[in-house]
Amino acid sequence: MLPRKREGQGDVVGETENNNNSNTIKYVSVTSPVKRHRISDTAAADSTVNDDTFAIRNSSGSSSVVEPAMAPGDSNHNDIDEDLHSRQLAVYGRETMRRLFASNVLVSGMQGLGAEIAKNLILAGVKSVTLHDEGVVELWDLSSNFVFSEDDVGKNRALASVQKLQELNNAVVISTLTTKLTKEQLSNFQAVVFTDISLEKAIEFNDYCHNHQPPISFIKSEVRGLFGTVFCDFGPEFTVFDVDGEEPHTGIIASISNDNPALVSCVDDERLEFQDGDLVVFSEVHGMTELNDGKPRKIKSARPYSFTLEEDTTAFGTYVKGGIVTQVKQPKMLNFKPLREALKEPGDFLLSDFAKFDRPLLLHIAFQALDKFISDFGRFPVTGSEEDAQKLASIAANINECLGEGKVEDINPKLLRQFAFGAKAVLNPMAAMFGGIVGQEVVKACSGKFHPLFQFFYFDSVESLPAEPLDPSDFKPLNSRYDAQISVFGSKLQKKLEDAKVFMVGSGALGCEFLKNLALMGVSCGSQGKLTITDDDVIEKSNLSRQFLFRDWNIGQAKSTVAASAAASINPRLKIEALQNRVGPETEGVFNDAFWEKLTVVINALDNVNARLYVDQRCLYFQKPLLESGTLGAKCNTQMVIPHLTENYGASRDPPEKQAPMCTVHSFPHNIDHCLTWARSEFEGLLEKTPAEVNAYLSNPVEYASSMKNAGDAQAKDNLERVLECLDREKCETFQDCITWARLRFEDYFVNRVKQLIFTFPEEAATSTGAPFWSAPKRFPHPLQFSAADTSHLNFIIAASILRAETFGISVPDWVKNPKMLSEAVDKVIVPDFQPREGVKIETDEKAASLSTASVDDAAVINELLLKLELCRNNLPSGFRMKPISFEKDDDTNYHMDLIAGLANMRARNYSIPEVDKLKAKFIAGRIIPAIATSTAMATGLVCLELYKVLDGAHKVEDYRNTFANLALPLFSMAEPVPPKVMKHRDMSWTVWDRWILKDNPTLRELIQWLKDKGLNAYSISYGSCLLFNSMFPRHKERLDKKVVDVAREIAKAELPPYRSHLDVVVACEDDNDNDIDIPQVSIYYG
Repeated sequence: MLPRKREGQGDVVGETENNNNSNTIKYVSVTSPVKRHRISDTAAADSTVNDDTFAIRNSSGSSSVVEPAMAPGDSNHNDIDEDLHSRQLAVYGRETMRRLFASNVLVSGMQGLGAEIAKNLILAGVKSVTLHDEGVVELWDLSSNFVFSEDDVGKNRALASVQKLQELNNAVVISTLTTKLTKEQLSNFQAVVFTDISLEKAIEFNDYCHNHQPPISFIKSEVRGLFGTVFCDFGPEFTVFDVDGEEPHTGIIASISNDNPALVSCVDDERLEFQDGDLVVFSEVHGMTELNDGKPRKIKSARPYSFTLEEDTTAFGTYVKGGIVTQVKQPKMLNFKPLREALKEPGDFLLSDFAKFDRPLLLHIAFQALDKFISDFGRFPVTGSEEDAQKLASIAANINECLGEGKVEDINPKLLRQFAFGAKAVLNPMAAMFGGIVGQEVVKACSGKFHPLFQFFYFDSVESLPAEPLDPSDFKPLNSRYDAQISVFGSKLQKKLEDAKVFMVGSGALGCEFLKNLALMGVSCGSQGKLTITDDDVIEKSNLSRQFLFRDWNIGQAKSTVAASAAASINPRLKIEALQNRVGPETEGVFNDAFWEKLTVVINALDNVNARLYVDQRCLYFQKPLLESGTLGAKCNTQMVIPHLTENYGASRDPPEKQAPMCTVHSFPHNIDHCLTWARSEFEGLLEKTPAEVNAYLSNPVEYASSMKNAGDAQAKDNLERVLECLDREKCETFQDCITWARLRFEDYFVNRVKQLIFTFPEEAATSTGAPFWSAPKRFPHPLQFSAADTSHLNFIIAASILRAETFGISVPDWVKNPKMLSEAVDKVIVPDFQPREGVKIETDEKAASLSTASVDDAAVINELLLKLELCRNNLPSGFRMKPISFEKDDDTNYHMDLIAGLANMRARNYSIPEVDKLKAKFIAGRIIPAIATSTAMATGLVCLELYKVLDGAHKVEDYRNTFANLALPLFSMAEPVPPKVMKHRDMSWTVWDRWILKDNPTLRELIQWLKDKGLNAYSISYGSCLLFNSMFPRHKERLDKKVVDVAREIAKAELPPYRSHLDVVVACEDDNDNDIDIPQVSIYYG
């Protein structure tokens, strides 16, 4: 039982004993999940909430900086629904979100691009979105606008959009304008976006916005077929307060020289990310305390573990120890030019594809030429009309001539012809891509968060056109919802899209966007087509801020089923089947050979690397194209995996993530991540693993005791000690017991353990080499003194006692939330004095994998513990069981994050590490992946542009593009995929994509001879981990005339399922010169 005061007495009931919980995490990820240009959703997300600053423009047009008064733990954030927006908060921070909540935005032009932009802004949670369009819905619009149905044809576009867009977020006010806009109406908005406006009108509106006080952020964007453009003007003086959205870089100081300039060296725990010219501030420096003045100092000669400080430190005190150096992020002022000037002097274009270095200027001319063509003729160029293409080229040539020295050398008539042919069409993938880009620019305009696009961006994807030239008759409209797409790609490719058999794995954020795109493109909408989607997850509230096919009434339902139904409502012709199976070895009976062989293409919409690797191996095996993508906050990447043309997804692996040693997490933390990892480990040990272990014992005491005796190791001993502790010394029967337990846990964690640590390793302790033990990165700890007046101490007690009560099935009284009554209950707890002990082993070896120390007496101790447990069990009520608690981060009422944040922050206080609020603790401990709708939309748009190429089926590797993008910078980096490695032997060549097939159920001898005919001498044949044949073993020759499948069944005990008609063997071969030849996997067909 737990010790407690009796009423009116001061004696202790029961006894207590210091216990070190043995549930530890060996390693913790402490690096960003973004590695190179691939993004994995599995890594622990160490992104944090940024409390930003923002530009408030005053009447003079200048910007003033308002520093947020928000402190960690400040309760003034109830205006943000953290359950809904948690993933977005991880990207933007509270202040940016608040700024968005106060922003009014106009979106003019409600074709596909306008709808995508509006969707992304509504999901982000701006205050209001006003939709403007004077036109009516045409059947043509259904190629790109997901909110329109055939019933909307003839209705005003803006009015037809309101209802479905409003469903995305009821907190956003959505209104419409259906008549001609006036300049004066623009003053009601912080940002205005135009997607379908003449250049003349755009210049007029932009002049008004640029000169308005305060300036109104102006964005003009168009998508015309496979061509797109964005122009941004956020006013003459726009301040960006966070140019990249990354956390300030830090380093732990190892030494500082007394020099001019001074050399600063940091510990080699992590590479420094500083760059020359960065400003940094110092803190916690001992000796050279002059640097702790908070003054930003410039650095130069930045290296991985050192830098030079532009400061004369010769007269400063001598550096002794300690110190943190932190980057100071600088605001940046941008001077935007109005459209009128920027058209003539565009400056540097934002490039996306270095293979098209000269393309932006040509497209700058082409879009102006198209505007003049529409102005002159009152219409778009006719698809397939060579005459109209020539007219457009002529206009472009005239504009080019007026540029003088800046003109383009080659006007590229072929490209202008492609531009003219598709100019009227708004394609869904282009709308999705540019909807993501423009949506993000609006967020930047409203918040000052991230660097704006400055000022023109042009993009084309002409490689998506069919490889073979098209006949003009192919472009002829069919009076269908796909006519806009047919006007670009022709009816033959449209038929291929409709008859495609697609497998989509995942229906979360990426999956929802993909389903919308595929439905609008007509993929799998034909008589031969089929789209199979699978996802084993259910919808949660936090999904709704970006997984836009879901509504709040869908919470708890299967993602794939709801998403499939929503996609079918976008296009009723979609042939879709929704499954709830996880894709992996365990479901190969569902996703069998016949399933994979029928597929045309596979699209991954996954959130973890292991599943991606499995699907990659399946696509490799069945030679199916795989379209891969991922997002992380404002970053996204796409990778095309095309049979025989590109390397596969698993061909290049990201380097393993930096992991903190177990001893660092357990005893020597030096950042909040270490504290939160320890806290999560303790939570799971106390509330999930130990109660589960108790139940395992109580369910079958004999079997449990036998397994512990058989194990006979330190881990078994630790398990038994925890079980005994739960059922004996720390058993709780009343809520007061739970408070007692929580108070003693506080004392154990934050007082006694620290006292023991500094007793074992005093502040002046030295290592075996004579160096100070407490040198960087170690931080010397200090024990806490519990105080009921400290709300953070009381909050820890509340969370710990409530969760402890839950594990024991004890009801929680209402008074627990009354600070006075809780303090009185805590005051009843007797806290024994602690005396540090000699000879306590504290692990300091960074390579140690376990805190449990083995002992020769483990077996004897286990027997003794089992005897004590048996006595405890006999005193328990019949049927007694504990309730294990599984960590759930997205329920703010369950006290899980309260306890983890309390554990982490008290530990941080021990080690003088800055504390964090509960939301930031949730991001780190809950491993929340930062996510926003804009980067997701862009990634799926880019992938669907590649899908045209895949389904056309005749493109070369140089036509495909892999992309890495960071909308925060903004950065777009597109490149050809890497081709697969080619292996050669004689006149044969093969890659990882090849699989050699041998039919007619051959014998081992026939297999060996078949390889011999290729000049390959097989000396070893294996199935899985079992050797079927090796030429070194004489007895194996007896197997030569047996069927390969029979040998596999007999020797390898292969259980071949009825849906499988072949087995795969690995054959080791040599050539005639005894050189090993790495050949493909060999498939033996026996069915």
